[in-house]
Amino acid sequence: MSSGRKLPTIPQADVQSHNTSESCYVTIGSKVYDVTEFAADHPGGSHLIHEWAGKDVSEIMQDEVSHTHTEAAYEILDDCLIGFVATDAIMDTVMSSNQPDEIVPLPPSANGTAELKANGIAHGPDASDKVVYAATGMSSAEDLSKATDASKDYKQHKFIDLNKPMLMQVWNGGFSKSFYLEQVHRPRHYPGGQSAPLFGNFLEPLSKTPWWVVPSVWWPPVFYFTFVVSQSLSPIALVLYWITGISIWTIVEYGLHRFLFHIDSVLPDNRVCLTLHFLLHGIHHYLPMDRLRLVMPPTLFVVLATPFWYLAKTVFFYDWNAAMAVYCGGIFGYTCYDMTHYFLHHKNLPAYYRELKKYHLQHHFADYENGFGVTSRFWDRIFKTELPPPKVIKAT
Repeated sequence: MSSGRKLPTIPQADVQSHNTSESCYVTIGSKVYDVTEFAADHPGGSHLIHEWAGKDVSEIMQDEVSHTHTEAAYEILDDCLIGFVATDAIMDTVMSSNQPDEIVPLPPSANGTAELKANGIAHGPDASDKVVYAATGMSSAEDLSKATDASKDYKQHKFIDLNKPMLMQVWNGGFSKSFYLEQVHRPRHYPGGQSAPLFGNFLEPLSKTPWWVVPSVWWPPVFYFTFVVSQSLSPIALVLYWITGISIWTIVEYGLHRFLFHIDSVLPDNRVCLTLHFLLHGIHHYLPMDRLRLVMPPTLFVVLATPFWYLAKTVFFYDWNAAMAVYCGGIFGYTCYDMTHYFLHHKNLPAYYRELKKYHLQHHFADYENGFGVTSRFWDRIFKTELPPPKVIKAT
């Protein structure tokens, strides 16, 4: 008897009763999965799982219109397996079978599984299709939330041991640029959804920034200086300058992401530059689902934002108030970008943002050399870096 047969058989009515966010079961054929904790990390949003709470998800997980799930998604589900359920369809097959003992007790034997499938009862993915993205080693957005076995990963790749502070491993690793870039763009996920150690000392808290810090730090001065310049500008002029600032931010967002954060092709091949690259953006691609390293720490943004204030003063030299209004609009645009970035990774969103979420996560799991827009695809379309729909490649 296989070890799987030691799991309990759960009554179908019991499975159906676990249909809330507090206790959420789903089934695939005879297998029962408790996905209560995983729902929060589901790349498509927890609401997509909660819609199917207490139900069978065999068809929806293979629905090409909704989103075909890859083998990795089923591997994640395997970690949530808690038992088996003899559904009405299974029991009907048992009653008509010449070998009912091949089907029950659950799980069924190979012959029993074949008989169930012949009766149209799904038991898992069709593994004939597998998405292959050589650059990232991933298949889909679900892969981003699959916990990495730190010891196994380090033994295989000899890059970073997630059980130890990362920064000095990059500094002392002696990695070539090509090896570093190859590894840092192959996403990992720290077990339990926690943050992997970066410094490993008293500096560790400085590397973590909750999303709400962004509006808390930047909105008060933005609104204060907006009020100050409103005393000298007409309401129409103030609005137009603000919109100008937000519009300028959108191209700055694209430019920073493409030409600074992804400076890969011209990155000097030395440990100083590799370590700076890791701190600036590499760590986000290495651990893209880290909740506390998704938004920019205020100290880093001060460094990046200072040159843009001098640029605003230079371009709008004729009026300090105009320059400040444009700058406030730009900073507000930045805060919307950083919060959007966080929400795309970790929050339930309206329809438009769900599409944007799929697009951005594709940048992580499929093609990090395109898809630089975060708040929109506009500049990706202008500069021909828009990501196409994910491809499904037949496994060999």
